[in-house]
Amino acid sequence: MLATLEGMTITASADGSALGNPGPAGWAWYVDDNTWAAGGWPHGTNNQGELMAVLQLFRSTAHVDDDLHIFCDSKYVIDSITKWMPGWKKKGWRKGDGKPVMNLDLMKQIDEALVGRRYVFEWVKGHVGHELNEAADARARGAAEAFARGLPPATGPGYPGAKLIEPASLIEPVEITENISPASHTTLF
Repeated sequence: MLATLEGMTITASADGSALGNPGPAGWAWYVDDNTWAAGGWPHGTNNQGELMAVLQLFRSTAHVDDDLHIFCDSKYVIDSITKWMPGWKKKGWRKGDGKPVMNLDLMKQIDEALVGRRYVFEWVKGHVGHELNEAADARARGAAEAFARGLPPATGPGYPGAKLIEPASLIEPVEITENISPASHTTLF
């Protein structure tokens, strides 16, 4: 539920990166140097990375009853979740022109992760020195660069008390049709 935040609030930034867009891709969410997570896959888009970062942030904080204040530098991601998703669902996950929603698998997972949550998204311009956004961006890009080099990315410490999901339980990535699922690598949810 989109909310006016009161009480305890987790303030975080979520970002994605894709070298070549599409290309080796990464995602990251960041609260502080002791509370962040990142991951990626061999081939994806910036939008998929940022959507994955938002999904992983919601999953990583599902065990706490705090509000979420999420900074994103993608208006597509914010608008998809806060404006367009209800209409897409009513139309069977189709856009106004009747075409299928892009990144459908991620959108459906985010929709599930939002149930019962209190959150606010705030757009920030990327690459202008916003501390949280720059930290998430650096980690997402680092994950994408790791995949480009064939190395495992730094996954971060995660959120305190979050459940670690083993790689075998993750869905394999799909081809770049703008529908992407988590890659089979160690990551924190």
